[in-house]
Amino acid sequence: MKVKAAVIFETGGDFQIEELELDEPRDDEVLVRVVASGICHTDLGARAGHLPIPAPPSVFGHEGAGVVEKVGARVTKVRPGDHVVMTWDYCGTCSACKAGKVLYCLNFFLHNFHGARPDGSVTLHKDGQAVHGSFFCQSSFATFALANERNVVKVPKDVPLDVLAPMGCGVMTGAGAVINSLQAGPGDSIAVFGIGTVGMSAILAAVVCGCTTIIAVDVNPERLAIARELGATHTVNAAEVNPVEAIREMTGGGAQFTLECVGNPKVLRQAVDSLPRLGVCGLIGVVPPGTEVALDMDLLMNGRTVRGILGGDAIPDLFIPRLVELYRQGRFPFDRLITYYPFEEINRAVQDMEAGRVIKPVLRM
Repeated sequence: MKVKAAVIFETGGDFQIEELELDEPRDDEVLVRVVASGICHTDLGARAGHLPIPAPPSVFGHEGAGVVEKVGARVTKVRPGDHVVMTWDYCGTCSACKAGKVLYCLNFFLHNFHGARPDGSVTLHKDGQAVHGSFFCQSSFATFALANERNVVKVPKDVPLDVLAPMGCGVMTGAGAVINSLQAGPGDSIAVFGIGTVGMSAILAAVVCGCTTIIAVDVNPERLAIARELGATHTVNAAEVNPVEAIREMTGGGAQFTLECVGNPKVLRQAVDSLPRLGVCGLIGVVPPGTEVALDMDLLMNGRTVRGILGGDAIPDLFIPRLVELYRQGRFPFDRLITYYPFEEINRAVQDMEAGRVIKPVLRM
């Protein structure tokens, strides 16, 4: 079938809206009419060539939400007309998947960054030429997307799909890091380093969990002000003060939990140094392979923990509906982070995102 998609034809190049041919769904696949798609830094990292993905032409996008148009013969999870959020794929058969840790799937790259289905077949073509798609098993920068039954999550029809699109990655990652990974609770203290979509979602989750000291750390004064509005009890402008000293003073020795949402070795060191004994630092920020950091071994030996977190350790089929219900109750207002753009203005949305003018750009198809 013919679809419109945002294609890059060279590494780091602008997106171009093109008409492509998309395969019909196989027996285990779901065809989704994309209503909206968030733009994530991972999309931009893929465009820049920072991920081990095939060379362009390529279609990215992995925060898609839409309406099911067709389903394969073996699909039972959803049916045409259902509203869905698309997220990441996994194999379902490796040791990590069998343990319920699908984000740590041993075949994750094959199912999400291969530029094709796991068997190597390409789903998108232009004038007979293969176009790499299947990004996170969706490539949602398009009017239609092919997903697998595994990576679609049915959502209520009374919540707009253009609101729910960011649930598929950034929002779920930040909220899940606090709720699932760190398991923060009432009265706990937490410092969030970097308050883009992931960091802001972590702050919203810390409020839901009942944390009483919630510290937002960033260098953007406007974002720090928004963090205050969303529930941060303290803010630290890391461009003006030493964040480690400020956090230790605010908490009387360090925040019980910290989150690094930037992907910067210097910031990770600050997040670890801001912990008290028995404190836990979660690493969320994405970095190129081989990035190293220097840490004080004595600090770690004294009961501190640093742990990597993918996707907020969420099981999307369970966690996304919980976040949607919190949103419906007005307790998780992540829609405050969104700025909308027409699909055709994807390059302007990317420019605004890279310049820090918006937190979460969402494309309306």
